Amino acid sequence: MNTQEERKTFTERTSKKQWMAVVAILVLGFAAGALILRTDPAKPQAAGHSEAGGHADGEHHEEGKAEGKDHDHGHEEAKGHGDKEHHGEEAAKEKVASAEATAGSKAPESKATESAAHKEDEETIPFTDEQVKAAGMAIESAGPARIKTSLQLPGEIKFNEDRTAHVVPRVAGVVDSVSANLGQEVKRGQVLAVLSSPGLSEQRSALQSAQRRLELARTTYEREKKLWEEKISPQQDYLQAQQAMQEAQIAVANANQKLLALGATPGSAALGRYELRAPFDGMVVEKHISLGESVGEAVNVFTISDLSTVWAEISVAANNLNLVRIGEPVTIRSSAFDQTASGTVSYVGSLIGAQTRTATARVTLTNPQRVWRPGLFVNVELVSSEADAPVTVAAEAVQTVEEKPTVFLKVPGGFMPQHVQTGRSDGKRIEIVGGLKPGAAYAASGSFVIKSQQGKSSATHTH
Repeated sequence: MNTQEERKTFTERTSKKQWMAVVAILVLGFAAGALILRTDPAKPQAAGHSEAGGHADGEHHEEGKAEGKDHDHGHEEAKGHGDKEHHGEEAAKEKVASAEATAGSKAPESKATESAAHKEDEETIPFTDEQVKAAGMAIESAGPARIKTSLQLPGEIKFNEDRTAHVVPRVAGVVDSVSANLGQEVKRGQVLAVLSSPGLSEQRSALQSAQRRLELARTTYEREKKLWEEKISPQQDYLQAQQAMQEAQIAVANANQKLLALGATPGSAALGRYELRAPFDGMVVEKHISLGESVGEAVNVFTISDLSTVWAEISVAANNLNLVRIGEPVTIRSSAFDQTASGTVSYVGSLIGAQTRTATARVTLTNPQRVWRPGLFVNVELVSSEADAPVTVAAEAVQTVEEKPTVFLKVPGGFMPQHVQTGRSDGKRIEIVGGLKPGAAYAASGSFVIKSQQGKSSATHTH
């Protein structure tokens, strides 16, 4: 009875140990599989698995010695089961290694392509053809052009002094009337103002007296001539009468010349009336006279200027004098509004200012619309050199993005910003020395709309 119970107890204990060994092997197998998936299938895992297998074999071997043949039989079964799982794990590791090797060989190329495509998609600013047309954009191709290097010089519009007059009364008097107003266009000979002058009255009185004496001298001369011819009077009386008449003629001519020199008409009904008249066609640009005012004979009361032509005076530094020559074509640009004009250099000063160290040059401009007003500051541009540039774009196509000059290239579905290196410019075309190939399509006009859209897209993406 005791022997049977001992056998039964031994059998139950042996079966229980076998099951525990199987469970331990399964747990080790699952752990090895997890390590294969997480780490590179290399020697550490294989060593771990072998160690685990060796540990299991050693455990079963010791138990077999202690417990007997049945235990040995169970251990062999468990070991066989563990070997099968071990072979399956090795096959799985080989498949994973092969797949990773294949993926590793293709990864760099695919990642680079995907990165470039992703970057291009991010930088592309979407624009449809309808939006491009609605915005008035012009698409052009980068190409060669002749770039003119220009010299910019400061200047100022001034009166054409050859066609500017300062009207002054040549006699003192009191203003009776003023008919010309400031800014008024006047014609040559038109009365600007009327003065009452005592000095002029005396001049006209002297003229009238001389005229009366001349009439008397002429009458006396004619009588003495007739008497001398009739042998009634001596020749001496005739000659004296002739001399008196000639002196009276000289006095009348002298009185007339004085009045003409004063700008007064000799035959005026009012002896003291003095009329100020315009010397030529022009505009009243200054007025310093009013009704009832007493004015002197050297006071500038009106300034008349013919504004159909004006001067653009240029300050030329000493190192640029060799580029500014008489007859050189120039372009005048206003610094206050969008206006340009063309002209030629008509004068270059021979002296350099002691303080400014510059010389004065002059350009005569036609001014039919009176847009060039004296006192206006201008920029005078003249060509200093010309050269051919292989790659150029329109000046308005270059925008500043990220503090770099940028051109927006036309790509399918929109535009892509391209940083460029700029060179010479003539205001219309800009030379591109780097970052752009000849023939590349770009947004020539309306590029500021694309820049604005890029800013909106960047803000939305950041948000």
